[in-house]
Amino acid sequence: MHTTKVITTVVVLCFLGAPTLSLAKARGGSGGGYSSGSRGSGTSGGIGSRGSRTYDNNGAQPIQQSTTTNPSATPTPTPTAQPAPAMQPSFLQRHPVLTGIAGGLAGSWIGHMLFGASDSPAHTSDGTGTDETDNQTSPSSSMGMLFLLMLLGGGALYYFMRIRRTPEPDFSGITRSSLASPLLTTTSTGVGQTAAVDAAVTPGDHATFQQILFDVQTAWGKQDLSALRRLVTPEMLSYFSTALSENTSQEVENRVEDIRLVSAEVREAWMEDTTQYATALLRWQARDYTVSLTKRQGEPGYLVEGSDDRLTDCAEVWTFLKSRNGKWVLSAIQQVDAPPALT
Repeated sequence: MHTTKVITTVVVLCFLGAPTLSLAKARGGSGGGYSSGSRGSGTSGGIGSRGSRTYDNNGAQPIQQSTTTNPSATPTPTPTAQPAPAMQPSFLQRHPVLTGIAGGLAGSWIGHMLFGASDSPAHTSDGTGTDETDNQTSPSSSMGMLFLLMLLGGGALYYFMRIRRTPEPDFSGITRSSLASPLLTTTSTGVGQTAAVDAAVTPGDHATFQQILFDVQTAWGKQDLSALRRLVTPEMLSYFSTALSENTSQEVENRVEDIRLVSAEVREAWMEDTTQYATALLRWQARDYTVSLTKRQGEPGYLVEGSDDRLTDCAEVWTFLKSRNGKWVLSAIQQVDAPPALT
């Protein structure tokens, strides 16, 4: 009874002392903000997706918000735990023949010690024929033991020679993956394992990119999500919608007016499966300002940021995509570190 109480106490103490796991999840900060008129949010970088080149260094600020998985941020998978190797068999299990030989030899020796030793006193107690009997049995016993030893030694020699001729195969280091055919191996070619090849951009594509710039800025200034839905990817539309909701919550409105395109330089153009991408550096001027919805024009605090009477120089890197036989839509926007002065 006392032993049972001691065991119960030890088990309870082990459970109480065991470390507990925290189920609290780390909460990342809300991303917020993006470019194209939302520069007042104080964030920089890029949003959207550029296919397999989403996180490539293209001279602009890197993508910070995207539905495309960042390979460098993906945790390295831990190797699968290998099962513990089986315990090595004992000497008796690995050498059954040798074990039998040793057992026979030990049994013969024990039998000789028991029965041979018991015969001698029996003869000496009679007091007659002792020397004669010993002289008759000793040579035969010695010859029997010698024959037995030779038989056992020959068996042991044969066993060891056989073991040397047929060694056991060594399977150490062989895994399931190493047995796979080399013809089945694959190589990764980027995010999503999609091969990217260069593609040509026509003058008509240039004109389309410029028109998308005008239409997106105009729709943004009017807070027209229906118009934006026809010009951008669903991912980009979610960023625009979130930013407009934040402006509404803060009772401010960003306006982009009098847009004047200065230049459009296509930097990259490539194909991934049936989707074509193009990245261009766009430079334009516009009246870009933010006003308070709780103030009237001319009142203090009405103009929150920017200037409503002069043009502001803007430069951003936009990425467009289109599927086969489809139309171009905006898929990513990136800020540039130091926009060049526009003339």
